[in-house]
Amino acid sequence: MSNINQKTKTAIIIGAGPGGLTAAYEFVTRSGIKPIIIEKSEYIGGISRTINYKSNRMDIGGHRFFSKSDRVMDWWLNILPLEHRDDKDTISYQGKSTQIQSKTNLSPDNVDKIMLVRKRKSRIYFLRKFFDYPITLSIQTISNLGILRTAKSGISYIWARLFPIKQERSLEDFFINRFGKILYLTFFKSYTEKVWGIECSQISSDWGKQRIKGLSITKAVLHALRKIIPNSDIRQKNTETSLIEKFMYPKYGPGQMWETVADKVTAGGGQIHFNYEVVSIDIDSSDKMEVVSITARNTKNGELQTFSGDYFFSTMPIKNLVNALKIKDSNKNSNIPVPTRIQQISDGLLYRDFITVGLLLDELKIKATHSEGSKLISDNWIYIQEPDVKVGRLQIFNNWSPYMLKDQSKVWLGLEYFCNEGDSLWLKSDDQMIDFAKTELDKIGIIDKAKVTDAVSVKVEKTYPAYFGTYDKFDELKKYLVGIENLHLIGRNGMHRYNNQDHSMLTAMISVDNILAGKQHLKELVWDVNTEQEYHEKK
Repeated sequence: MSNINQKTKTAIIIGAGPGGLTAAYEFVTRSGIKPIIIEKSEYIGGISRTINYKSNRMDIGGHRFFSKSDRVMDWWLNILPLEHRDDKDTISYQGKSTQIQSKTNLSPDNVDKIMLVRKRKSRIYFLRKFFDYPITLSIQTISNLGILRTAKSGISYIWARLFPIKQERSLEDFFINRFGKILYLTFFKSYTEKVWGIECSQISSDWGKQRIKGLSITKAVLHALRKIIPNSDIRQKNTETSLIEKFMYPKYGPGQMWETVADKVTAGGGQIHFNYEVVSIDIDSSDKMEVVSITARNTKNGELQTFSGDYFFSTMPIKNLVNALKIKDSNKNSNIPVPTRIQQISDGLLYRDFITVGLLLDELKIKATHSEGSKLISDNWIYIQEPDVKVGRLQIFNNWSPYMLKDQSKVWLGLEYFCNEGDSLWLKSDDQMIDFAKTELDKIGIIDKAKVTDAVSVKVEKTYPAYFGTYDKFDELKKYLVGIENLHLIGRNGMHRYNNQDHSMLTAMISVDNILAGKQHLKELVWDVNTEQEYHEKK
């Protein structure tokens, strides 16, 4: 621990998402450093917030609470304790076990602040049929594809393994090397291009390396063989994340976690200022590049407020961050522009935006199978691979947590659309977007649009940092920003990296660790998160 006088120190944190709130919580529970969070919206949780529409709750994107980091798992359970489970009190992994302490018989029926254990199921919807996800070599898969397509897929996969593309320059190369060209065209190309809006051949292979890691057909087959052995380990360290079959989930969705953390931060002396948009990040370059204050505008009344501090954390999109930099040399009393090259790279960073449409109805047209034992199919989400509709993924909120619904006899769906701010989807009114979503789901046979009883549409900007545009030059921009001594970039948009929430949390934790140890300069450790095997996770 450093001998700095922490009680005189302040950390200014931009953004009240998982990264920002984790950093604030670490400060209030481990130090005398006071965190002050500046949040542009009026909400807690960033894209991990829960939307409450008439007591029906929506999760933006679907957030499984799973991590291969024990630190993150324990952190979550310290905030929201796990529901009592007689047969799951001990979680075992890699030859050791961790005891989950249930001091009381906590049940979600009578306790609100609680973490559930949920089964994971997702499938691909293609050719108006369901396929297992990940793809398995089952009789059902062969039947759905047909013998000829299955044979071609097998030959294509073997060819890819024998003669791989030696230098993976694009996401298309990445997919083909791991699945073969036929399976890539069948199950990956359409959905991925819906997400990003461009062809896979134009997307950096870094996206696959970060999000998909070591998953392959071989691993999927081996996993299928292991399914006959019961597995009670919700940490599942030896399982590729796409193959995880259990995860934790807050009773009322991911936002419940971050709302609880926010309450603890303010109770511990931290502050959260809502509806403040950062307009200026003031840097003094007289001696070394160092942030001295942040100026933010109240989005309700337009008033400006300056926040001075010692440490500065940013989870805001890097493009916005660079545009807000105001560099001054106080010795010469002159302003210094951001280097042209850095500005150009920043301006060229791209993002994908997101629309979720919630639909409430009595039932789906697609019925559950006998093995599912209910009238509702048991999927958490379904990847819509059909090329004749724009919807990319479908969530069934009932299967994330039944408490997400006001009336548990209803079906509550979330249709996910990926778009660019200002394009034809983004410019649709809420009513137009709702009608468009109902029509698409009816078209592919999942619902009868006439039976939708209520609906809502929600837009979210800059949800996905893109691995194209000027991303191939990102290291130059990163080096420049890391050189600002007391500025710490954390989280998904803060690092322009497609992190999951556990990765965002780890970047915050490590940054706080460094500060409290008097090693603020060791920023490269943060950039190792989600590149080492320990942190591997994907959707």
